[in-house]
Amino acid sequence: MTKAQTENKPILVSIGYATCHWCHVMERESFENQAIATYMNTHFVCIKIDREERQDLDSIYMEAVQAMNMQGGWPLNVFLLPNTQPFYGGTYYPAEHWLHLLHQIVKTFEEAVVGVRQKRTVTRRQIESKPPAAKTKKSPIVWRFRSTSTAFGIFISEDACWLGNQSGQVFKLSHEGEVLAQYQLPDGVKCIVGDSDWIYVGCDDGNVYDLTGKIPRLAYKINESVDIYWLDIHNGLLGISDGGGNITVIDYEDEEQWSNKGKGTSAWMVRCDESVRVFYGDSSGVACYYGYDGRELWYHKTAPILFGWQEKEKIYVATSLSKIHSFTKDGNPLQTYLADAAIYSCATSEEGKYIFAGDNCSSLYCFDETGKRLWKLASGCGSACSMQYFKDKVYVVTTDGSLACIDASEIAIQQAEEGIVPVSKDIKAPTQAVTVTETTLLETATDTSTGVIVQCIKEGEKLRVKVISAGYEKWYVQFPNNLRVEGQYYLVDAIKEAAQGGFYRVHGNIYKHTI
Repeated sequence: MTKAQTENKPILVSIGYATCHWCHVMERESFENQAIATYMNTHFVCIKIDREERQDLDSIYMEAVQAMNMQGGWPLNVFLLPNTQPFYGGTYYPAEHWLHLLHQIVKTFEEAVVGVRQKRTVTRRQIESKPPAAKTKKSPIVWRFRSTSTAFGIFISEDACWLGNQSGQVFKLSHEGEVLAQYQLPDGVKCIVGDSDWIYVGCDDGNVYDLTGKIPRLAYKINESVDIYWLDIHNGLLGISDGGGNITVIDYEDEEQWSNKGKGTSAWMVRCDESVRVFYGDSSGVACYYGYDGRELWYHKTAPILFGWQEKEKIYVATSLSKIHSFTKDGNPLQTYLADAAIYSCATSEEGKYIFAGDNCSSLYCFDETGKRLWKLASGCGSACSMQYFKDKVYVVTTDGSLACIDASEIAIQQAEEGIVPVSKDIKAPTQAVTVTETTLLETATDTSTGVIVQCIKEGEKLRVKVISAGYEKWYVQFPNNLRVEGQYYLVDAIKEAAQGGFYRVHGNIYKHTI
């Protein structure tokens, strides 16, 4: 491992055992081939492991490969970054395919890591979206908005429907699918989070943007060593799960509070709740931590987790083995819901009365609380990467870049199962693109009759922001770090007290102010 980090080379771990037929075939065809072996030793740090001696490592890397939705088996060949994070894997390859794969891995690694682009490690979920079974009936889609690339970001509120895709586009839509606003962020969107009155967008560039004003503002900047898989925010507390199987928590001042290593890798789930608990899922299972200090409160082993959802009293985890498991937030197992393929997203109606899921075969499911499957229908727009239920509708963002509004009412589903579906409204994204807005752009306030005045001050070695306007406590204000200039005054649309008290949060637009 030291050699890999020193020489900045990817690691190749190959796991086999003495009686494995294909292990010996691959050894003879590739590992004993002088040209291939030379290429491997030149460009990789190669490690060979006997499965029978190190079953613990075999289990870890098998789970990692399955969590990436790739084929596991023996020989098990896994490629790791120098920091030991798995990023690709598979089993037996014929010699010519193996050499081609090695070339592709080296090319990708050199571009992304060695210095051609000098960009943070970015892992995007690879969903192999297959078509649904031939006889699967179609979902009752009310409207469908088409963006330009695979979409993972979704948030539905009373006011709007939000979509974010891997091209960095963010659209704010009405509940009829009409475009209300459009943003272009610097990198692909991983997820969209609603935290009370705030809308946050987590991106591949490691930044979390606040979209409550007309200009996206930098709310959190995540350390470059973190390969972000998912994030969630509650009352200003940010939880991040990553490719290495770590869970990290950052406070409202964008300062890291703690970081723990989970029991697996490929952590696609993190959820934060009002009781300051952080729920985390990776290739090994699901765990709960206390948000203030990182104490593990409970853990359950499951199949590799690909998505997580929470209601007020329950946690739901979707796995690669076609199951959703529910738990109380105290860690008691409740129910299991069985689909027909790997589940990449799930959501529930209020209080978990109905459980919805999307698999990698472009199908959607609904279960009742007891685990009974009520229906399975084709999405009509690819596999659901993420979803949310809202007022008798299921909203999904998909592999083909759609945000689809599906009527999940009892009568609409009954008709869909009979082959009767409404004529859906098809909406295409605006053809005129918008430019990336610089988050440090700061206009000078012209109307000072409304709003709240805050000031940036220096306390010790840190810049803090406090409210200057009358009637407020002397608390800190959650405020973009890249706008802080010592002594500068700002006018903001509104200041709101955090739900748990103790600090304020800026809501809306920020202007430079002169006194």
